[in-house]
Amino acid sequence: MPAPTARALARGFTLTGPPPGFVDDPYPFYAALRAHAPVHEMAPGSLLLTRHDDVAAMYRDPAASSDKRREFAPRFGAGTPLYEHHTTSLVFNDAPLHTRVRRPIVTALNPRALARMEAPLVALVDALLDRLAALPAPDLIDDYAARIPLEVIGNLLDIPPAERGPLRDWSLAILSALEPAPSPAVLGRGHAAVDEFKAYLRGLVAERRRHPGDIDTDVLTRLIHGDGEPLSDTELLHQCIFLLNAGHETTTNLIGNGVHALLVHRGEFDRLRADPALITTAVEELLRFESPLQLNNRVTTAPVTLGGRDWPAGTFVTLGIGAANRDPAVFADPDRLDIARKPNPHLAFGHGAHACAGMNVARLEARIAVGRLVARFPRVDLAAPPERDPRIRFRGFRRLPVRIG
Repeated sequence: MPAPTARALARGFTLTGPPPGFVDDPYPFYAALRAHAPVHEMAPGSLLLTRHDDVAAMYRDPAASSDKRREFAPRFGAGTPLYEHHTTSLVFNDAPLHTRVRRPIVTALNPRALARMEAPLVALVDALLDRLAALPAPDLIDDYAARIPLEVIGNLLDIPPAERGPLRDWSLAILSALEPAPSPAVLGRGHAAVDEFKAYLRGLVAERRRHPGDIDTDVLTRLIHGDGEPLSDTELLHQCIFLLNAGHETTTNLIGNGVHALLVHRGEFDRLRADPALITTAVEELLRFESPLQLNNRVTTAPVTLGGRDWPAGTFVTLGIGAANRDPAVFADPDRLDIARKPNPHLAFGHGAHACAGMNVARLEARIAVGRLVARFPRVDLAAPPERDPRIRFRGFRRLPVRIG
């Protein structure tokens, strides 16, 4: 992009009305912002950060709050279902609620729990690959990537398999409301999804209180009992919704984006097939290269200095994760996919106290899902142009048609 074009683009850039082509490929636009407006004021008191060091520093800054009540009240309406959910869930809160909720989740997802998950996960993936091979027109999202985290989270909460049908649609509806400019229709679907999800969970929680599961394997039983101060009924319901949403959305996109990147960069697909031991670094590189969560947010609780300028308390800050993960100041040749890249200090799972509580579950799912697909099928090709999900906070595909060989 010529420097004058990049400079003009950066000057007028906004996430509520992104330029044409941004959804398909945001990275040239992020590069323009890093070069010409790395701390970009999109609106008065609203910043977008695109440099890796700035994003990492904001994640660590004690003056950067995750509390979204002030931001979400005008967007969703105070007291509405979406407002209640997104201001109660783990991800949009600070201590003490964040600490109280995160502790039992992290404890439940300990290394022993991950080890127990591996064999059933391999069996699930192999069964899905068998089915994929038999389908005349497989879609890698609906028929593979989306099914894996749905089953994993369903198992962690011990949701009966026959009752998992609505979970994905509820998740998509609730998370779509987090886009920078959601339409009234999107908000309506989100409110309805929260109400429906809560109604279902009330019955599940009541049953689990009557018949507790194994606290070492059943995350819902652990959340009910708490780890210190118990959660209120409302807090409990919303953490369950959060677990399903966060675990489903990001892992579906990690697998879908990752396989697509390997298909487009066929040399790296073949490299991984020839050396399966590269799967661990490959997953980290796929997280960096096409980050499932592209944007995150904070609000400052004290004055901060960014880009050589002082900003007051109450400044809204959007963290450009996808941009930070392509920063040439940190990653050599950042637009090249290198499945053996080391070091790889990407920010796909956040950083600091709010780093993703389920990151190691997502890594395990991706290692097995991507690794076994590549090992099983010597040829996987795009069967038709994929359909990109038009959301910009979450990056992924709606459809990814493939041919299996």
